Amino acid sequence: MDERALRVLEFDKIVQMVKNLASSDLGKEIAEKLIPENSYGKVEILLKETSDAASFIARKGRPPLGGIHDIHDSIRRASLGGTLNPGELLRISDVLMACRNLKGYASEGVNLDGENCVNELIKLLEPNRRIEDKIRQVILSEEEISDTASTTLSNIRRQIRQLQDSIKERLNSIVRSSKYQKYMQDAIVTMRGDRYVVPVKQEYRNEIQGLVHDSSSSGATLFIEPLAVVEANNDIRQLKIKEQLEIERILQELTADVSGIIDKLESNVGILAKLDFVFAKARLSLDYNCVCPRMNNNGRIVIKKGRHPLIEKHSVVPINFWIGEGFDTLVITGPNTGGKTVTLKTVGLFTLMTQAGLHVPAGEGTEMSVFNKVFADIGDEQSIEQSLSTFSSHMKNIVEILKEADDRSLILFDELGAGTDPTEGAALAMSVLERLHDTGARTVATTHYSELKVYAITTGGVENACCEFDVETLRPTYKLLIGIPGKSNAFAISSRLGLSDMILDRAKEFLSQEDIRFEDVLMSIEKNRDAAEQEKLKAEKYRLDAENIRKQMEDEKRRFEQQKEKILREAREESRRILLDAKSESENILAEIRRLEMEAEAAERNRAAEEIKQRLRSKINKLEDSLTQSALPKQGFAKPPENLKPGDTVVIINLNQKGTVLTPPDKNGEALIQAGIMKINVHVSNLRRVDEQRAELHKTGAGKIGVSKAGTISTEIDLRGMTLDEAIEIVDKYIDDAAIAGLHEVMIIHGKGTGALRSGIHKYLKSNHSVKSFRLGKYGEGEAGVTVTELK
Repeated sequence: MDERALRVLEFDKIVQMVKNLASSDLGKEIAEKLIPENSYGKVEILLKETSDAASFIARKGRPPLGGIHDIHDSIRRASLGGTLNPGELLRISDVLMACRNLKGYASEGVNLDGENCVNELIKLLEPNRRIEDKIRQVILSEEEISDTASTTLSNIRRQIRQLQDSIKERLNSIVRSSKYQKYMQDAIVTMRGDRYVVPVKQEYRNEIQGLVHDSSSSGATLFIEPLAVVEANNDIRQLKIKEQLEIERILQELTADVSGIIDKLESNVGILAKLDFVFAKARLSLDYNCVCPRMNNNGRIVIKKGRHPLIEKHSVVPINFWIGEGFDTLVITGPNTGGKTVTLKTVGLFTLMTQAGLHVPAGEGTEMSVFNKVFADIGDEQSIEQSLSTFSSHMKNIVEILKEADDRSLILFDELGAGTDPTEGAALAMSVLERLHDTGARTVATTHYSELKVYAITTGGVENACCEFDVETLRPTYKLLIGIPGKSNAFAISSRLGLSDMILDRAKEFLSQEDIRFEDVLMSIEKNRDAAEQEKLKAEKYRLDAENIRKQMEDEKRRFEQQKEKILREAREESRRILLDAKSESENILAEIRRLEMEAEAAERNRAAEEIKQRLRSKINKLEDSLTQSALPKQGFAKPPENLKPGDTVVIINLNQKGTVLTPPDKNGEALIQAGIMKINVHVSNLRRVDEQRAELHKTGAGKIGVSKAGTISTEIDLRGMTLDEAIEIVDKYIDDAAIAGLHEVMIIHGKGTGALRSGIHKYLKSNHSVKSFRLGKYGEGEAGVTVTELK
């Protein structure tokens, strides 16, 4: 691909956008090498990759691409027998985790229909959870190995800590003792060269026996290792050496594990880098609302609502463009800053993006072709060093293009023939366009020359186009109109800007009659186009109205059909019901006739059947009586309790629930009872005092309920870890069950903590009528973490 075309069309900025969307350095490296391909089959494969990745993201969300590292050097060292350091092993673990995460990402959620090349790439990944977890468990960071990496390492470090504690204790006793305190510069224990020392004033050097390891910058302080800890420091040094040897052994063991999967790691890294790059292309497509263009190999380009990707989204004006069908050369005219160059760059950049496997920011129906070469002569590249003028630099590029162009080329010219005498420039431009047209290349050129407009009108395979300009507002609309030559708006613009009519009339006299007639023709074409555009808009409106009417009629027809079906269904159901009723009635009449016929001879049998029915009915009644009896044993005709007072403890017989009398029975015999957290009105005949109830239970055997409770309920309950609301609800039921079971003292375990749970429980116990008293636990009982509760 022509390097100059890549530069002037700013393809490098598109590459940078893809690079920025890649998650790893490996993905960014691939993005940096992105170039357009000229193989039709290769381009289709690259576009399918992007489409499949975009489908993945749209259906499953952003892929987990963290942990992708370049571990090629580490793999090479491991294969040569070297020992990997903790940082290298952690990066290998990250890569294995990335493989596992992508496997999970592909398998969860919506299944993708058909063959998806991204899914196939993910299937090729080979995670290894055992090695990944082993590295994570052993290595905590690039500088730290876990104590649990091996039993030997754990023992060594425990010994080191014990010795260090012993040394610190001995040295602390020295620096804080009254005997040595005046010798110390500071009452601290510090380290010099991995050995514990104390800071001694220089003048008392001989008072502290030991080894001098360092001194302060002023020389006033000496850091001395007392003889009493020299041996212990030596032991620590030896243990440190053993620790390092054990760490080396552990790292060698992990490296050996990695060496066993080197081929898989090499493959995984390559696939992960490829996936990162492909997902970056897909993210670019989704971020810019791109589409995958339909592809052809015959030079046809159809762009629908194309938006230049390097122009701000809110300001870019979409264009419609086509070439390669009916004409292969397009001449675009129009005012400066009207959008001609943007159109050229959009067509060229879309072609490069497509051939690089990228989607293009355009509407559905966009179609692109694959070209062997793309040439662009855009911008002013005059060279002072080479003494080339603007015209010369353009002509040099045109010469090179004419040498290399063929029927598989796309060529873009900006201001073809400009920079020299207009007559000669127009002649050269027509000659160049004719040569490229004869070659079969697809050519798009912008110009201001009227001669080129005439050339396009009079030459087969060449078409005019213009960028629309609003004379009223003196602003371009940036809309591309293919099939219409651009009209010169110099006189109209000058008039709007205030140039006198006398000067304008005189200027028109200098124009030839051919020029005036040509401009009149263009004006007529433009008026006709505007009228046609208005008619088109009206026709479109009428079409939409007709479409809406058609939809309304279809809806009405659908509703009518549904109502018709409903009426018919209801009629059929009614007919069926009438038929069934008539059939049932006829069967009843026939049965009655048969019964009357058989009545005389069946009288004897009927009497026998009646006796059997009576016996069966009697048995059913007995069974119903037994089923409706109370689940509790009958209480006989025990007298209701008398003289009930507030605070008396009673049992509600039909609920088998213990409660406390809040108000004595009224004239109707109803008493208000507190049962757990409920307050209910109970008739006195349904109450028994606790002592009476226990006697009744022993007499009737109903005391088995209390025995059952006592056999299953614990004398303590653990509330630790609960919220206050949860704890109160559980304690309330527990105290009720404990009271029914006859427990006199229970233990509530709430823990010490902040004391909030304990305070809330105590507040609740004060209001519970089943609680006689409570206290915190004594020594051996749990102290402040336990409340011992005595029940009534």
